[in-house]
Amino acid sequence: MTESAAPLAAGLYLVSTPIGTAADITLRGLDILSRADVLAAEDTRNSRKLLDIHGIKLAGRPFLAYHDHSSEGDRARLVRAVAEGKAVAYMSDAGTPLIADPGYKLAAAMIADGLPITAAPGASALLAALAVAGLPTDRFMFAGFLPVKAQARRAFIEGLATIHATLVFYESPRRLADTLALMADVLGDRPAAVCRELTKKFEEVRRGSLSDLANAYPETPKGEIVIVVGPPGEEPANEGDLDSALDAALAEMSVKDAAAFVSQQLGLKRKQVYARALELAGK
Repeated sequence: MTESAAPLAAGLYLVSTPIGTAADITLRGLDILSRADVLAAEDTRNSRKLLDIHGIKLAGRPFLAYHDHSSEGDRARLVRAVAEGKAVAYMSDAGTPLIADPGYKLAAAMIADGLPITAAPGASALLAALAVAGLPTDRFMFAGFLPVKAQARRAFIEGLATIHATLVFYESPRRLADTLALMADVLGDRPAAVCRELTKKFEEVRRGSLSDLANAYPETPKGEIVIVVGPPGEEPANEGDLDSALDAALAEMSVKDAAAFVSQQLGLKRKQVYARALELAGK
């Protein structure tokens, strides 16, 4: 803290940090990091690089690590600092603290003790992906990271199938193609976008149907991945709509192609549509 800067009011300050480009931190965020009495970060080494880039000196201030594996004692130390009248600034590695990042238990502990919390908003992979995906944003659901195990991942996606909102997921690049194919099977071949390395040098956004996107990654891509999936159709298709659409498609396509086309057209699960197409084709 510089000699001329007024002290911050006591409290926990949740400071959003860049998700790629270092310049994406706000002026307010830099001001808080410059003036806070105590700094805390998910990874002090990574956050120290950000402080160095922007010329922020520690000047003897405590700089503590706080992450998902921190102990109750670590949390109590930060709560005690605020209770004693200090301003504590907390940063996750990238983006907004608590949004698929550590900080929830720390914030809850502050609230339980009646201590103030202030958000210094800024960069967020969730919001950046919604901005560039080209899908409806009037209603969306952030589903976070998908389960690692295949059975749990399928059950998780099935639980979201009837939600009439754009869905946003964080996913590992190693599982990207398999997850997109699974989503096409469970949710129907909805429009979607894969947002990779947002705000970074090799930023890429691919848009298309879930099945097309699944086929677009024969090799594992690199970097941070956000998947954005469009909502189901406003009106669920009834059996008559499905049969009419399939009859028209089967007149010109194979059963497999007709099922794929109609599932995307009506926003229905491909397995359901394929089963009905086989029935109609066999009549």
